[in-house]
Amino acid sequence: MRKASWGTEVVLVDEVPFPSKITTTKPLSLLGHGITDIEIHFLQIKFTAIGVYLDPEIVGHLQQWKGKPGNHLAEDDDFFEALIAAPVEKFLRVVVIKEIKGSQYGVQLESAVRDRLAADDKYEEEEEEALEKVVEFFQSKYFKKDSIITFHFPATSPTAEIAFSTEGKEESKLKVENANVVEMIKKWYLGGTRGVSATTITSLANTLSAELSK
Repeated sequence: MRKASWGTEVVLVDEVPFPSKITTTKPLSLLGHGITDIEIHFLQIKFTAIGVYLDPEIVGHLQQWKGKPGNHLAEDDDFFEALIAAPVEKFLRVVVIKEIKGSQYGVQLESAVRDRLAADDKYEEEEEEALEKVVEFFQSKYFKKDSIITFHFPATSPTAEIAFSTEGKEESKLKVENANVVEMIKKWYLGGTRGVSATTITSLANTLSAELSK
């Protein structure tokens, strides 16, 4: 994959800057953003800021939801299934707000992906091996504030490229080639009401509702 180049216009997501466009093999637009957080003793702890970049052609694959308001789409898991399945390029940029060990993030991802695979009866040896590689990739990392994790999902191949960079150093990368694991990573971030970030799902639903109304 060619290195993504970043646009100049910036959108602030909880004070974290996200370019409004990136170019991988083609220009992708920031169509949704939000945060992951947890409430502990009435305190909101924010962990990451998320930007979802999609090929604008995604709108052509979602025409049956034309005219539906954003709040309706945010609760429609079929809509997000169609978004995930659409054969267009997708790119997630996740920026660390609160530093944690990479192993903690890896365990969260592993548990979310494994539960989804098990629920669909797709958790076999190949999936377990692929998931272990993802966990190992994060195991040795330390997620300092402003570290960046990206997930690149090409349009036509059921693979994902995960990259991690911190303090401007060269990013380390991992290619995930198990289609079932790749699908569940997408569902972890983009899976409608079961996604990890409700704010991101709401943002995506509102933006796509507006795009579909044009």
